[in-house]
Amino acid sequence: MGFESPMPVQEAVIPLLLEENNDVIALAQTGTGKTAAFGLPVIQKIELKNRYPQALILCPTRELCLQISDDLTNFSVNLPELKILAVYGGSSIELQMKALKKGVHIVVATPGRLIDLLNRKALDLQKVRNVVLDEADEMLNMGFSESIQEILSQVPQERNMLLFSATMPKEIAAITRKYMNQPKEIVIGKKNEGSSNVKHRYYLVHARDKYLALKRIADYYPNIYGIIFCRTRKETQEIADLLIQDGYNADSLHGELSQAQRDNVMQRFRIKNLQLLVATDVAARGLDVDNLTHVINYGLPDDVESYTHRSGRTGRAGKTGTSIAIIHTKEKGKLKEIERSINKTFEKGVIPSGKEICEKQLFGFVDKLERVEINEDEISALLPAVFRKLEWLEKEDIIKRMVSLEFNRFISYYYDAKEIEVVDERREKKERDFNKKRDDYRRGDDGFTRLFINLGKIDGMYPNSLIEFINNNVPGKVRIGKIDLMKTFSFFEVEGKSAKTVVKSLNNTDFYGRKVSLEFAQDKNYSEGRGNKKGNYRREEKDKRKKGR
Repeated sequence: MGFESPMPVQEAVIPLLLEENNDVIALAQTGTGKTAAFGLPVIQKIELKNRYPQALILCPTRELCLQISDDLTNFSVNLPELKILAVYGGSSIELQMKALKKGVHIVVATPGRLIDLLNRKALDLQKVRNVVLDEADEMLNMGFSESIQEILSQVPQERNMLLFSATMPKEIAAITRKYMNQPKEIVIGKKNEGSSNVKHRYYLVHARDKYLALKRIADYYPNIYGIIFCRTRKETQEIADLLIQDGYNADSLHGELSQAQRDNVMQRFRIKNLQLLVATDVAARGLDVDNLTHVINYGLPDDVESYTHRSGRTGRAGKTGTSIAIIHTKEKGKLKEIERSINKTFEKGVIPSGKEICEKQLFGFVDKLERVEINEDEISALLPAVFRKLEWLEKEDIIKRMVSLEFNRFISYYYDAKEIEVVDERREKKERDFNKKRDDYRRGDDGFTRLFINLGKIDGMYPNSLIEFINNNVPGKVRIGKIDLMKTFSFFEVEGKSAKTVVKSLNNTDFYGRKVSLEFAQDKNYSEGRGNKKGNYRREEKDKRKKGR
């Protein structure tokens, strides 16, 4: 398969797994050669004459399950009698049960489908001697904690267990204490640290300019092949639709697509029929692609672990990659938190100008032109007619026409496009410091007006999403003061002169399926508790939601 020397994780893990009764925790990023690290020793230890499950490999998604199964099949090409079975949801459980009856040596499974097979008595784990949990933190993030514990309770105590994870949250530590026997810990890099092959860069823009910045970044890299991560399904579909309308080779991947649609999108992306994939974190799990040049965070995720997984999808298998974050000023604090956690410093990027983008695209095209392979046999018969057709043109004229044909879209778009406004961080810092001084004002003092909105944490309303919602829907610049988030509703302050515009612009708009109601809060006495004289708003809102359902 072209392997010449082991990668660090393989060199560390393989000897331990070849021995008996070794439990191992390996902290390593995706793309570091993990599958071979556990796959080769697992295959080596199989007793081929015994046709029952001797090794169990658990992974979070259907896609990763199939990827691992394919890799193990390739590793064991000279062992035709070895039987490997991938079991996962979305495929016929009856066919999987028939395959198990015929006898298999290695089972690669997603937790949900494995539980189904165990409940139907179609699978017995009592003779399993090697257990691998791949991307354990991803499985826990997807809510498989109880399923994993139920599965591990049915595996014999005398077995090797390997847990692979990119990060080490407390839930994984609890599993290791309960089900692993004095595990040896191997850390490739540092805990929660990003890959050393990945450059981290951020672009600071106003929230209203995020999509324009995304386009410029994509245009600046002619050979970009990457994933754009969004926070919600709705945002994912919206960004993908905008990119497609603007002529980009893109598509979306999120939970509202059918399995057939997801398979189609992922297959097109793997074979590079798609250049940009716009995805949610959950949908992209298990998407195993080695040659991504870029990961773009269309805003930062809520937790550091999600950023680590996102960035780990580029810079794999020894290649270099770039993780880009497009953020607004309110996300700078979260950026610093991520820097501390992954022990990396983000380079500040400057949004390229239209002229720079056109130059980069042009020279990218010229490079392709220089490197193109010419098939003399196929085109030789056609060339005389082409030469006669173009003989009236000078060399310079031909080049000009080729460039115009290829780049008229870019040139016409960027000729009239305004440059994206540069965020003055010093000015923004002064404004943030000013806002901090007003944190004790509750009712719109000092020139600010307090507003009530019928959305709270239960609706996915958080400070950054509220600010972005205001910036995207209210014309002009709005200075925002204190934000008080409740479970089912919230209060926030805006500068008095902007208050009426904010109320008018946001009222009756849509926030991820919820109709927005906004009003002035000075005369209101809403409470999260009970017994306030104007009624218990939380109870009223709960009743409204029930009726809505």
